[in-house]
Amino acid sequence: MRRPRPLSPLREHLRDTFWFTPAAGLVGAMALATLVLALDSLLIEALQEDGEYGTVSSLIKLSEDAKSIITTVGSAMLTFIGVVFSISLVALQMASGQFTPRVVRLYVRSRITKCTFAVFLATFLFALLVQASYEGDADPRTVTTVPVISGLTCVVLVLVSLVLFVAYVNSTLRLMRVSHVIDRITREAFRVLDRYERGSGEAPALPEAVAEAEHQGAAGVLRDVHIARLVRIARRNGTVLRLVPRIGDFVVPGTPVLAVHGGTRPSPRALRHTMTVGVERTYHQDPAFGLRQLSDIALRALSPAVNDPTTAVQCLDRITQFLAAVVDRPFGVLHHRDAKGAVRLVQELPGWSDLVDLGFSEIRGCAVGNPQVSRRMLAALDDLWWLADDERRVPLARHRTLLTQAVERTAAEPADRAFALRPDRQGIG
Repeated sequence: MRRPRPLSPLREHLRDTFWFTPAAGLVGAMALATLVLALDSLLIEALQEDGEYGTVSSLIKLSEDAKSIITTVGSAMLTFIGVVFSISLVALQMASGQFTPRVVRLYVRSRITKCTFAVFLATFLFALLVQASYEGDADPRTVTTVPVISGLTCVVLVLVSLVLFVAYVNSTLRLMRVSHVIDRITREAFRVLDRYERGSGEAPALPEAVAEAEHQGAAGVLRDVHIARLVRIARRNGTVLRLVPRIGDFVVPGTPVLAVHGGTRPSPRALRHTMTVGVERTYHQDPAFGLRQLSDIALRALSPAVNDPTTAVQCLDRITQFLAAVVDRPFGVLHHRDAKGAVRLVQELPGWSDLVDLGFSEIRGCAVGNPQVSRRMLAALDDLWWLADDERRVPLARHRTLLTQAVERTAAEPADRAFALRPDRQGIG
C-alpha cells in the first residue's frame, strides 16, 4: 500500500530523453554569457569612473591575448564534439550487438553522458558569444566592455569539459564490459522494487464493474501510468479504477485499459494523458523489465554465433539475486489509495511464478549442452528453494524437473549427465 508521488512519471520521461539536458545546457550558457558580459561592462565602467585608465589598458591587452584562445576553443569544440560522439556511437553499436539492443537505453539514461554533451555544447556557444562581444575600440576612455571575466569563465568551462571528457570515456568503456552492464541492469531493477512497499497483496472486494475505458491513442507499449492523477479522478467520481493491461503490455486502439468499478465513469477528457504509450518498455513501473534484459543477454550469449556460457552464468547470478529479494514479497496486485485510505486504483503486477518463468524458462531451453549453465541453474534453484515457502517452491520444482529431463535426453553418457546435473554456483569454475 503506498501513496503515489504527484509527478512520478515526469522525471523518468526526462531521463529517457537525450535532448533535455543539452538544451538546458545551451540555455544556461546563454544566461551565463549574459551575466558575465554584464559584469565585464560594470567592471570597466567602475574603473573609468575611478580614473583607472592604466588598468583598463592592461585589461584590454590581456583580453586581446586571450582572444586567440577563445577563438580556438570556439572553432575546435564543435569538431571535438562530433569526433568524440561518433566514436562513442560506434562503441555503443558494438555493445548492443554483443549484449542486447536494449543496452542502448543505458547510454541514453547515463547522467555523465548527458552532462558531458551539455557542457561541450555550452562551452561552444559561450565561446561564440564571448567572441561576439569583442570591440575594436582600444581607447581606455571610450571602450564600453572588455571580456575579461567572460574570458576566464570560458577557460574554466574548457577545464570542466576536459574533466568530464575523461569521466565520459571511462563510462563508455565500462558500458562495453558485460559485468558492468549486468550490474547496471540489476541495480535499475532493484530501484523499481524499492518503489513498491511491502504490504498485503490481497485486494479488498471491488464493486461490480460498470464500464471500461478504451485506449484512444497510438498503438505501443504501456510504459507507465500517472498514478496520482488516476487516484484523483477515481476519488472525484467515487469509483475504483482497475488497470487492465500490465505495465509493459502492448496495447492497440480500442482495447480496454481501465475497468470502472462502482461510481460513475470518468469522461474520456479526464483520462487523457494519464497513460504513456511508447515504442519500448522502461524501468519506471515495470518490475519485470530487468529480468527481461538479463534473460536477453543470456540468450544472446548462448547463441551459436556468440557461444559465451560464462556471460549466461553471470546473468543467472543476478537473476537469482533478484528472485531471492522478492521471494517473500506479496506480488500480484498493487493498491493505490487516496488521502483518506480508500483504494482508488488497482494495478496488477507479475506474480512469483511469472518472474521465475521469465528468469529461467528461456535460458533453460538453451542450457542443454552447456554444463556450465545447467550446473549454475540447478544451484540457483536450490538456493531459491531454501528461501521460498511451500507454495512458491512449485515453479522451482517444475523448472528443476524440466531441466533434468532435458539434460538426460541430450547427454548420452551417464558420467556426462551426472556432471551436468551437479549444482555449482560457479558453473564449472
